[in-house]
Amino acid sequence: MAITEPFEIDGVTIGVTEWAITQNEAFTINSTTLETTAGVYQLWVDASVMAKADQFRIKGYEKVEATGGLQRRFASWDLLGVQTEVFVTPTFILMNGWTFTLQKIAGTDRAFDAVIRKVA
Repeated sequence: MAITEPFEIDGVTIGVTEWAITQNEAFTINSTTLETTAGVYQLWVDASVMAKADQFRIKGYEKVEATGGLQRRFASWDLLGVQTEVFVTPTFILMNGWTFTLQKIAGTDRAFDAVIRKVA
């Protein structure tokens, strides 16, 4: 078994605009640039830049059907205040049009590092 890191953001400043980690750009629901490479994935976020008044939201999106259908949120997590541990999602089987996003809900814009790991 090999692990790869096909998607990464490095020092990207996250604000109120929802940011797609797979595309490294502002997120648009049902974008035509969704990731469709099937696999088992896990998101890792270094949130150590967060301060007491900060709140950031991480979301996972996926399409249920390969053709047609709409991309829907399948998971959401809120990070509140100072973070001393790396945030890690469970592993997910993804394939039909997916992404993970990061967005500021409250506090100050922060520069995050994040990586999506794939089991190969």
